[in-house]
Amino acid sequence: MPAWVETAVNEYQKRLPGNFQLIITEVALAKRSKANSDIAKLCEAEGKALLNAVAPGDYLVALDVKGKSLATEVMANKIGTLKDIGQDLALLVGGPDGLSEKCLESAQEAWSLSALTMPHTIVRIVVAEQIYRVWSVLAGHPYHRE
Repeated sequence: MPAWVETAVNEYQKRLPGNFQLIITEVALAKRSKANSDIAKLCEAEGKALLNAVAPGDYLVALDVKGKSLATEVMANKIGTLKDIGQDLALLVGGPDGLSEKCLESAQEAWSLSALTMPHTIVRIVVAEQIYRVWSVLAGHPYHRE
């Protein structure tokens, strides 16, 4: 990721308290080339790597343009409930061709950040900001104003 993305994400991460962390785990994209151009197989390999990166018992949410659009307060309530029962949330973000069918099937829910197609750089910042905003709602912090 470019330095400006890391700077933005780090800013939100450092604002979060120790008991409400945003941990980003990157999964390498499958190599694309003329010889290796089967999109379905590439997507499947990326999906397998994503699912291998999450811990057993994590609550999986696929970030997908076809997913449910949530208001911040609704997202905060969902994440707050998970936090209260001690379950970690894992957000799955697909590669350039989206998430594999296995990821979509394995996820308990699918959420949409926007109907727009966004580059991964922007998705990373939006997710970081929304996680911080969720924490601010749950903590009664004045960052979020209805």
